[in-house]
Amino acid sequence: MKDILEEIVCNKRIEVAQQKQIITPSTLYKQVEEIIEDGSAHEIISMKQSLKNSDSGIIAEFKRKSPSKGWIKEEGRAEIIPASYSANGASAISILTDEKYFGGQLSFIKHARKDVSCPILRKDFIIDEYQLFQARSIGADAVLLIAADLKKDECKSLARQAHELGLETLLEIHSEAELEYVGDNIDMVGVNNRNLGTFHTDVQNSYKLASLLPKDYVLVSESGISNPETVRELRKAGFRGFLIGETFMKTVDPGKSLNEFISQVIK
Repeated sequence: MKDILEEIVCNKRIEVAQQKQIITPSTLYKQVEEIIEDGSAHEIISMKQSLKNSDSGIIAEFKRKSPSKGWIKEEGRAEIIPASYSANGASAISILTDEKYFGGQLSFIKHARKDVSCPILRKDFIIDEYQLFQARSIGADAVLLIAADLKKDECKSLARQAHELGLETLLEIHSEAELEYVGDNIDMVGVNNRNLGTFHTDVQNSYKLASLLPKDYVLVSESGISNPETVRELRKAGFRGFLIGETFMKTVDPGKSLNEFISQVIK
């Protein structure tokens, strides 16, 4: 079976190169530095603290499409659904910004930001510091770093740069071998229950890695979670964040579905 992650990352390198032709790195970096210096930049909301303080820890995801299932909610609007998530108790919101494979756009975070009061995670395949500056410029609070598509030194460098920009970092791992990526400038560690090569999903992956993960990090379980009972059991195993997208996005009213799900988690 073709490795989907490899294909996505290959396309991402082309995409970032094209974006740099439109807005050069020096121009973007200067713009971000200026908005930080003059105080007009979005004030970062800590995703780490939000998850630690939450009774549910739900990270509701705005995900219109996936490589394995195609369109989930093609008509989903970034100025509506994330705001509804925020109003209905999300501890944080994940917004996909990859266009080709996930139907996302960079502008989605900018559209959502004005009506969202909780942290926003830019979820994408971050391979270049340029993408970190993009995230800061559009109002994200945190970024996802995926161990499977980065070398260890690349991940370390990106995490350091993210912190220099004020962004928090969620490191995603899916195997025991990737535990070595955990280190300085990592705020949260996520276990992806979905294999990014085959897209096979198994929540048992979170339980398997839980005892091996450092206890001083906020732990997040990602993908394949559709039952409130699963969240309660994962909390007992030490997890404080739970990234859920398709379970809500496939419903008529994702915000309402989130609210009902949270009610079952904390009952």
